[in-house]
Amino acid sequence: MDKNRRKFLKLTALGALGLTAAKYADLFGNAVPTKLKLDENDTKIRYAMVIDLKKCLAKKDCKLCIDACHKTHNVPDFKNKKDEIKWIWKEEYEHAFPDKENYYLKEELKHSMVPLLCNHCDNPPCTKVCPTKATWKRDDGIVMMDWHRCIGCRYCMAACPYGSRSFNWRDPRTNISELSYDFPTRTKGVVEKCTFCNVRIVKGLIPACVEACTEKALLFGDLNDRKSNVRKLLKDNFSIRRKPVLGTEPEIYYIV
Repeated sequence: MDKNRRKFLKLTALGALGLTAAKYADLFGNAVPTKLKLDENDTKIRYAMVIDLKKCLAKKDCKLCIDACHKTHNVPDFKNKKDEIKWIWKEEYEHAFPDKENYYLKEELKHSMVPLLCNHCDNPPCTKVCPTKATWKRDDGIVMMDWHRCIGCRYCMAACPYGSRSFNWRDPRTNISELSYDFPTRTKGVVEKCTFCNVRIVKGLIPACVEACTEKALLFGDLNDRKSNVRKLLKDNFSIRRKPVLGTEPEIYYIV
């Protein structure tokens, strides 16, 4: 057995140990409902997104945000669910928010398709199980991916409670209709997900999905800036997050 193979087996064994019953509970903090923590004195950037479902659902079957995201990031289209790669996608409200069941909820909302993406959790369980540190959380809150470090073990996919990561079972480069040279393509055997358009942020731009939304239903900004649009929206409107009981502290907020 060569040295590289022995090293790989050691790494995967360590990753498996990280998912034993004794350790698994630690991935989700204390597993209790958490509240939005806003520090008036914190000058560090903390990115978040707010999705106004009232505005989003006003335009039925709209997928401008999905198309813009997938085009910008060279997300392949394999034309089937088995091989689907998704950065932004849509699911029925009741499936996206299983813990928000309400008998008196409007039927139109209950069965509506709502946009979902990586939640860029403040306490991300995915980063804790990656044996190669291919996924990590930046100081500004963005949960990143290094596709060159990814060994395809998929522990991050098992740890993510939101289904926000996809695995390339096939070569994605063969199924990209219009190649964007501004963003790197991935290879077969790696995991990928939304990165909050980190390349665009560096250039002073907003995420592609936010820019593409004609209804202005998606907003992106700094939670630690009390003058930011996301901060004002969360202050003035009732919002929910996906599975907050897990203690992952999702940074995607939905106004309902």
